Amino acid sequence: MPLIGFHASHEQIDPASLLKAVCLAEQAGFQAAMCSDHFAPWSARQGQSGFAWAWLGAALQATSFGFGVVNAPGQRYHPAIIAQAGATLAQMFPGRFWLALGSGEAANEHITADPWPIKPVRNARLGECVDVMRRLFAGETVTHDGLVAVDRAKLWTLPERPPELIGAAVSAETARWVGSWADGLITINQPHDTLRRVIEAFRTGGGKGKPIYIQIHLAYAHDDETALAIAFEQWRTNVFSPPLCWDLELAEHFDEASKFVRKEDMHGSVLISSEPGRFVEWLGELADLGFDGLYLHHVGLEQRPFIETFGERVLPELR
Repeated sequence: MPLIGFHASHEQIDPASLLKAVCLAEQAGFQAAMCSDHFAPWSARQGQSGFAWAWLGAALQATSFGFGVVNAPGQRYHPAIIAQAGATLAQMFPGRFWLALGSGEAANEHITADPWPIKPVRNARLGECVDVMRRLFAGETVTHDGLVAVDRAKLWTLPERPPELIGAAVSAETARWVGSWADGLITINQPHDTLRRVIEAFRTGGGKGKPIYIQIHLAYAHDDETALAIAFEQWRTNVFSPPLCWDLELAEHFDEASKFVRKEDMHGSVLISSEPGRFVEWLGELADLGFDGLYLHHVGLEQRPFIETFGERVLPELR
């Protein structure tokens, strides 16, 4: 079985409570954790967005987990700053930290007041950032003039081993490109045929033999009606496909767009059930696709019932 990880949702839970939740997840038998680096949530109902980098140091110290973070260098962050942050965590916690890099979402990046580039330009900018970061991790003094600019940057504190740079991709097209530069792939749960195409594209694009991870959104409660209500209340702003989800700028925009989402629509992007055995079945099917790590995100605000139930009735069955 693949590694089973816990997704820490900064967009929904305050940092202090989230730190308690990730410690509880370790006690319950989860094996790793990850989070996203956002400036804003997707909905006013979610209502949080703590600074992931400050939280990661505390979470790595408080647990023995390996941690990953999804980040978008290039606009809100200069790649040299992300390289410095990643190198520092990798030096303090050897072998326990990885970076997943993506081209970003306007909801986080618009705060710089710079224009929001089209997707091909964002990908090209990300490619430059990856090159800059790898050169910095190698100890080079880097000067670069392109979609990002760097002037004689050097990392003075380097880990023995730099953090892995994982590529974030949803489509097969992006996954194929990611395979050419990334140390691994992370994607999100989609129909199995789509996931097979994403995996195959990554492998044929240069990712053969590299790890593949998946983030899985789910809603658990003691009855199906409550589980569905949790998914609808908290995650109905997250059902939109690209480019809409890439280009909306404010939580209020996502809330407006979600006015026409129905409860039954939630089943397309969230695994919803009150039966632990059903999750064992679903997660086992995903494991069979070839993923090396499954990162579980309960989309509700209250994490303890999910963590404890999965620790007792789901994780042992998967193993």
